[in-house]
Amino acid sequence: MARAAVRRRLTWQRAEVSGTRRESARAWRLGLAPPDWPGHVPGQHLDVRLTAEDGYTAQRSYSIASAPRAGHVELVVERLDDGEVSPYLTDVLVPGDLVELRGPIGGYFVWPDDAAAVQLVAGGSGVVPFLSMLAARRQRGAGGEVRLLYSARTLEDVIGREELAEPGAGAQVVLTLTRGAPAGWAGPTGRVDRAMLAAHALPAAARPRVLVCGPTGFVEAVARELLALGHEPAQVRTERFGATGGQ
Repeated sequence: MARAAVRRRLTWQRAEVSGTRRESARAWRLGLAPPDWPGHVPGQHLDVRLTAEDGYTAQRSYSIASAPRAGHVELVVERLDDGEVSPYLTDVLVPGDLVELRGPIGGYFVWPDDAAAVQLVAGGSGVVPFLSMLAARRQRGAGGEVRLLYSARTLEDVIGREELAEPGAGAQVVLTLTRGAPAGWAGPTGRVDRAMLAAHALPAAARPRVLVCGPTGFVEAVARELLALGHEPAQVRTERFGATGGQ
């Protein structure tokens, strides 16, 4: 997968909001058009900064949800009722507004070009960087086996529902719901534990590269069970955030 150049010096720039839409019960997707954006590597993130009239600033990091594309980037922002930044991004911003951002950032938790098989495990909004990876893979028409095991509270909380319904050739998505499934639900329910990983994730014998993203507790528990199932520590990479947006 072609990699965008990593910036040597990150600088803030003002990006126009090109579109907004509700993504799930608690998340919104924002389209941004930075004037200086060469694209990104799937799995990277960027920083968003808000500045109040009195000069007070607040900034947050958000994973990129879209495939690499010059001059365009999409974020998925989960609204936190007590948050400083997310209520503004989700409730106030409209197309044509400007926000400050810098990026792309990160080189550790990115799509593994050299892996023949990839296992993705997401909790809550931890699925967002995997949306970028799957979108880039579809765009490239890539082969190789990819599985995504995604834990969400309810069907209404699923992020990227339409995209995940058609993940691309050679890619499989398994969704587990932890706080209630609709009538007729045929998929698994409950948290991602050792039994679920054994049933739905690529086995250690396949030597997949494994990426796990979600709340801290979720990531630590999943990583522990993956190692117990025989996956090599060097093959498992994790990205975690605070207690919100999890199982």
